Order: sequence, then C-alpha cells, then structure tokens
Amino acid sequence: MATSSSILSSLPPRLRSRPNTRRLLPLATAAAAPQSSPPNDNQLVISRRRELIGAAVAIAATSVLPVARAADDPLAEWERVYLPIDPGVVLLDIAFVPDDPFHGFLLGTRQTILETKDGGSTWFSRSIASAEEEDFNYRFNSISFIGKEGWIIGKPAILLYTTDAGENWQRIPLSAQLPGDMVYIKATGEKSAEMVTDQGAIYVTANGGYNWKAAVQETVSATLNRTVSSGISGASYYTGTFSSVNRSPEGNYVAVSSRGNFYMTWEPGQAFWQPHNRAVARRIQNMGWRADGGLWLLVRGGGLYLSKGIGITEDFEEVPVQSRGFGILDVGFRSSDEAWAAGGSGILLKTRNSGKSWTRDKAADSIAANLYSVKFINERQGFVLGNDGVLLKYQG
Repeated sequence: MATSSSILSSLPPRLRSRPNTRRLLPLATAAAAPQSSPPNDNQLVISRRRELIGAAVAIAATSVLPVARAADDPLAEWERVYLPIDPGVVLLDIAFVPDDPFHGFLLGTRQTILETKDGGSTWFSRSIASAEEEDFNYRFNSISFIGKEGWIIGKPAILLYTTDAGENWQRIPLSAQLPGDMVYIKATGEKSAEMVTDQGAIYVTANGGYNWKAAVQETVSATLNRTVSSGISGASYYTGTFSSVNRSPEGNYVAVSSRGNFYMTWEPGQAFWQPHNRAVARRIQNMGWRADGGLWLLVRGGGLYLSKGIGITEDFEEVPVQSRGFGILDVGFRSSDEAWAAGGSGILLKTRNSGKSWTRDKAADSIAANLYSVKFINERQGFVLGNDGVLLKYQG
C-alpha cells in the first residue's frame, strides 16, 4: 500500500390505583333495614362476624390485585423504540447532525437507513437513490457528521457524502484496489474525514473525498508478517482482519484481531500499526476508550478489564461483573463517571464510578436480542443497538 494514494476518482454530478376495597365490606345489619327494636345479643354477634369476614375478604383481595410499578422501575432509564424494518436486521451505527440534535440517521444490514427528526423517538425509512442504483444488498457500517457534512460507508464498498445535513447524499466512487472492507469513518473537519478498513488501511481526505492519502504505509497483514520475530502470539503468517476498531477523541485507534488473540494500536504520525499481546487468558471480544483516556477490554464469556492508568498499555486488571454468563459486547461512556455495557440476551450493566464496579440493569431482560453497540451522542442522548431491529433509547 502506497504512502499516498488517490484511491477515489472524482465526485459524480414511549397509579398505583388502590383497589376500592370498601365495596367488598358488607353493610352492617342495623343499616340494611329499619329496626323496630334494638338488636339482641345474637344479632350483634352475627353482625360482628360478618364485619370480620368482610374485612378478611378485602385484605385477601388487595393482596392478589396487581400493583402498579414503583417509581424506581428499572425501565425508567431506557425505553424500546420500535422501528419500521424487517425482522432480522442488525443495527450497526447511529449519528445525529451536530447543528440539529433532533435530526439523526440509523444504519444497519439489509440496506437499512432510517432517519429521525424528533431526537430518535420515531424513525422512518430513508431512500437514497445513489445507493440503490446497483443490485446490491448493502450493509451500512458507519456514519459520522461534523456540522452539516456527513459520511456513510458500507459493504460492498460504498461511500456516501452530504453537505446539507443529509437532505441529499452523493456517492463517491471507490477504487477496486481498496485493501479490505470499510468498517469505520470519522468526519474530522470541513470536507475532511478519516476512513479505516478491516485490513488496517487508514485513509484521510481534505477535499470532500476527491483525493485520499494513506496514513499508514502497509496493511496489518503486511506489518505482522514482516515482524514475526516481535513475539506477538498469532502474528505469524497473519491473514485475518479486524473484528472491531475504536477511535479516541484524540485520534488514537485500538483494534482487535478477528480471532481475538491480540490487539493493535495506532497513533497519528505512526507509519505502522503497533501489535500487542493480550494480557488475559481468554480471547478478546472488543476494546475501546474510557472517558479518562484509558482502555476497556472485553473477553469472550463476559469478562471486563480496565487498563491501569491512561493511554496505550498492556497492563489490565479484571473488574467483577454480573453478566450471567453471557458475553459483553460493547461499553459506552455517558459521562466521566457513568457508563453502560451491553451484551448477549439483553444484558445491560451500569457503572457510576468510571467502571470500578458494575450493577445489572433489568431494563432489557425481556428482550430476546443481543445488544451490540452503546452510543451516547451526549449526556442526555444515548442509544443501544441490537439485532432483530432492537433499539433502546436513553431516558435519563
């Protein structure tokens, strides 16, 4: 892969009602009909018995009637948003226009592009003509906005670009020699973006996608096979791809190999990806960045680890989590202290102390879906994306 490349050709033109138990109480005998003389002792005993029996019936009835949800209902922080899509669609990414936080787009498999103009409470299908010209069933992987400019990438290779907050999208041609499938894109400035493929190629553009320049000198396969002597487990004769790629606000990347046996990092200015042995016994599921600049690491089977300190490191320590044996698939930070983790069979975990301890939230226990991605647009706006078209919206 060249250090500089014009890989793209020019642009185409979502009370407690207390049961009225008084109706279950029988009226006193004296009040049932006019009395010509005071009740005798037998009548008083019968009346008292009836009152006691009636009260017992009332208590029993109250104990079996359904009770309204308490104010601390676990569903209070998340609600499911139902979408106009076919069953089986896996949601992959979500983004909102910075200038209009009510206006956003949601991507997924099976050529799924949805749009909202009310902050994500309702969604409608969005048709983009330039993405329907060919007989392909696109998997739209990633979307990013800065100002009114936005980018969408997908597989098979497709790149869409907008300059008017998504009102119109134009398709930018791609070179057939692009190494790997595009898995991530980040809008970085006016007419500027950064794009990553599953083979580790990183390209940047500063002119709306007309020209692209390679930020690394070779693919991950080439780097690993050239550095077999580095001691990276699983690196020899590596021909796999990345299973996940995550970017920090500073532009640093961490990526996990498809087999989960090691991870790699890249910082702006480096010519090559840097390989790292995993510091845990189980294979890595996913990795990403904490709000403080440190790393989180998920392993297959539900383990969660945090790096010691900030920045890139191979020193991690495990944090106990209640994952019920299901894998945790992603972590998203709402603030510097609060974060959410999501995973298989509707697992939702929450931390209020930057990840040092986690509690399970039962909000999604009834949802038979895997939750793949946690995305917080800001502290008040967040979403969890899953398979079978499952979308959860943060309520706060």
